[in-house]
Amino acid sequence: MDIAHGTMLLVGLIFALLVTGLPLAFITGLVALAFTFGWFGPNALPLVTSRVYGFVTEYSLVAVPMFVLMASLLDRSGIARDLFNAMRVFAGRLPGGVAVQTVVVAFFLAALSGIIGGEIVLLGILALPQMLRLGYDKHLSIGVVCAGGALGTMMPPSIVLIIYGLIASESIADLFTAAITPAVILMLSYIGYVLVRCLRNPEMGPPMTEADRTEGFANRWQALKAVIVPGLIAVMVLGSIYGGVASVTEAAAMGVFGVLLAVVARGEFSLKTLHESLGQTLTTCGMIIWIGIGAAALVGVYNLMGGNRFISGMIMDLEVAPIVIILVMMAILLVLGMFLDWIGVAMLTLPIFVPIVEQLGYSPIWFGILFAVNMQVSFLSPPFGPAAFYLKGVAPASVSLKDIFVSLLPFIALQLCVLFALLFWPDLAMWLV
Repeated sequence: MDIAHGTMLLVGLIFALLVTGLPLAFITGLVALAFTFGWFGPNALPLVTSRVYGFVTEYSLVAVPMFVLMASLLDRSGIARDLFNAMRVFAGRLPGGVAVQTVVVAFFLAALSGIIGGEIVLLGILALPQMLRLGYDKHLSIGVVCAGGALGTMMPPSIVLIIYGLIASESIADLFTAAITPAVILMLSYIGYVLVRCLRNPEMGPPMTEADRTEGFANRWQALKAVIVPGLIAVMVLGSIYGGVASVTEAAAMGVFGVLLAVVARGEFSLKTLHESLGQTLTTCGMIIWIGIGAAALVGVYNLMGGNRFISGMIMDLEVAPIVIILVMMAILLVLGMFLDWIGVAMLTLPIFVPIVEQLGYSPIWFGILFAVNMQVSFLSPPFGPAAFYLKGVAPASVSLKDIFVSLLPFIALQLCVLFALLFWPDLAMWLV
């Protein structure tokens, strides 16, 4: 069997097993073992396991559980709640003010943790009921919560960018730096969309009453104090990275320490809180590691088969402009993102795509930002957009999955606009780097 038929068999086997409902980590691992023994025999097994060992012993991977733990502690403290209430004081008089404040708070939370699911659940509990109570348009409210929560894929310290940096062997600090401007553009595009819709139709986002606006905080000074703690934590984490004071892994540990201090100072620390946070961290990181192990094994055996040379040669032989090849890669990522978890998409495609991007003369840092935006789109995209299912778990009973997916369509369109802007104007991402 030649490599072309082997590639078709490998891809077909993966999708056939996905239909069975098996976890992706087991599917990739099983396919990797089948092709190792079937193509090379048992003697090739140590070559595949060495690739897996290289993945799990990567030092920068330690940053992932640190940032997950930081997010878990934030979810269980009142820091995010106070931040949301504080922003109400500043955004209350704007048309669609609660929706605007939700996007801004989501941006702050993304800068604190880089974990997406927890943000959507938190915003679904804090923001969605309030917007519905105030008479906000249901679809606008749902879309803002999910799209705002998905900013965690872009805004440093994004776990997506950390994994990309590990796979592509690129500087995670440079990826974080390049991601700032696109993340701000996404946030501003969401805010702009809300303001335009609410200015054209004020009933979509009625203004808040004075009592609602100042609930919990009598004045702006009190509200500002509630913003200081999360602001200091974000500055401590990101500032230490950009300032060259600490590596990403060290900055993640500093972030956990800062959040833990804040939780203790607020009198919200308990052994139950710590136990639940550690449990969530182990569950999340276990999923990431197992998917990574399976995908690393699969990519390892495929490369041994000559698959990377086959795919690279096939793409490079296309008589089209390099940007067309990048567009094809984006289309593949978008389609895969509709059916697979982002970590699976990253581990399966990036070892093949990144070398091709370098051969085409493009920056892998720039491609990493495109990948992160793409994964943000996949996080909202039907039929398996995780954001919809995260929100459905905490949304009122009157909100259906159909309502959620319909609400996400305008925000997916905004994300695609930003993706195309980054494609054709790379300096939007690269000017800071």
